[in-house]
Amino acid sequence: MSNRAVLEVIALDAEDAVAAQAGGADRLELVTDMAADGLTPSRETFAAIRSAVDIPLRVMLRVADGFAAGDIDVLVGKAHEMREAGADEFVFGFLDADGRADLVAVERLVAELDGCRWTFHRAIDRAADRDALRKQLADLPGLDTFLTAGSPAGVDAGIPTLVAEAAHGGEPGYEAQILVGGGLHLHHLPELRAAGIDAVHIGGAARPSGWSGPVDAAAVREWREALDA
Repeated sequence: MSNRAVLEVIALDAEDAVAAQAGGADRLELVTDMAADGLTPSRETFAAIRSAVDIPLRVMLRVADGFAAGDIDVLVGKAHEMREAGADEFVFGFLDADGRADLVAVERLVAELDGCRWTFHRAIDRAADRDALRKQLADLPGLDTFLTAGSPAGVDAGIPTLVAEAAHGGEPGYEAQILVGGGLHLHHLPELRAAGIDAVHIGGAARPSGWSGPVDAAAVREWREALDA
């Protein structure tokens, strides 16, 4: 990946993926069932998208709405299936009942992924202690990104947290890239970029017709141009 800011776009199918790449996306997050905020897609969907585009794909590992892991054996099975299909980048993140990282679930997935790169997703925004969670996860193989809005309420409320965390970049627990998503709008970009944040994640913003419609290449291109400005 180049040194330009990373633009990650949610894709539900090959049509989305082609449009996102045409608009300038650097990477796709692959999910299904956005009514549940994104679950693991089928092996067939992954294969179709992998055949359609040549940019990196991060596959969601999640089997139920919310931030509890649910059936860990099912999660590990999904990870194994996706690895067999050729997936080599992933997205997941789970909390225990006390709002700490669910290390039982996370470590089992990390072991299954055997060094693949992965994103800890927006479960961090529901953590009891963000700093403690980061340090819990700091030494896990493959973790290179946190997807976060800075707040459960979204980026509007989370910008102070995002800016503060960016200032700690490189410190223990803060080595992973901050990928901002969740209520993100174009008007947020100048402040985020000024803070040194160099990766953003969009879903609905890439779909002028809403989640019932496809990714629009022109909408993605508007974000690409704003990030590159």
